[in-house]
Amino acid sequence: MSSRDDRALRQSIVTACREMTAAGINQGTSGNISVRVEDGILLTPSGLAYDQMTPDDIVFMDWDGGWTAREGNVPSTEWRFHLDILKAKPEAGAVVHAHPTYCTTLAIMHRGIPAIHYMIAAAGGNDIPCAPYAQYGTAELSRLALEALADRRACLLAHHGLIATGVSLRKALWLAVEVETLARQYHGCLQIGTPPLLPDEEIDSILKRWGQYGLRERKPQVSAPAAGG
Repeated sequence: MSSRDDRALRQSIVTACREMTAAGINQGTSGNISVRVEDGILLTPSGLAYDQMTPDDIVFMDWDGGWTAREGNVPSTEWRFHLDILKAKPEAGAVVHAHPTYCTTLAIMHRGIPAIHYMIAAAGGNDIPCAPYAQYGTAELSRLALEALADRRACLLAHHGLIATGVSLRKALWLAVEVETLARQYHGCLQIGTPPLLPDEEIDSILKRWGQYGLRERKPQVSAPAAGG
């Protein structure tokens, strides 16, 4: 059911899902991914193992919440916050949601991640907030997630997991891995004591310098036309 125009994008979602598992930031079928397209979003289906997923299994959802999918598939139960985030944040091209162990451990404790390391700036500010708890798949969870992401590219969800956004799927997945690394570092610091934090003015300075720091995406190379004759 994929057109030639979006099949590569659908395949990139399948590949990213498998990379989440390989990177250890997700378990089973609990995570989900969405990518912006012109007239809506492409979204992972609910309950389908990543090693069995194909591009044809990816669900299309329009901006009003109507969807089309392969027979037997339905959208991820978290479709609502995927749709709402991409509608509210035009700079975002993709959303990655997962339940990585250290992020989820902090989220269970209702802890965000403070400025323990300068890489906190990757999420757009001096912390990564934890949104209050709401049941999965609900409009309330979507509202709380949007509030936490108002000026951030990532947040935790209490008793739940992680959301990371990016201008592209590659950058959203990269940020998800970075946030889990920060969560693991913060968790480790808490075993020793209360960690010292970088001051706000230092994070502000880093944000001003950020530019292309972090994941740099290589632009496709275009071959020069052969000489005529």
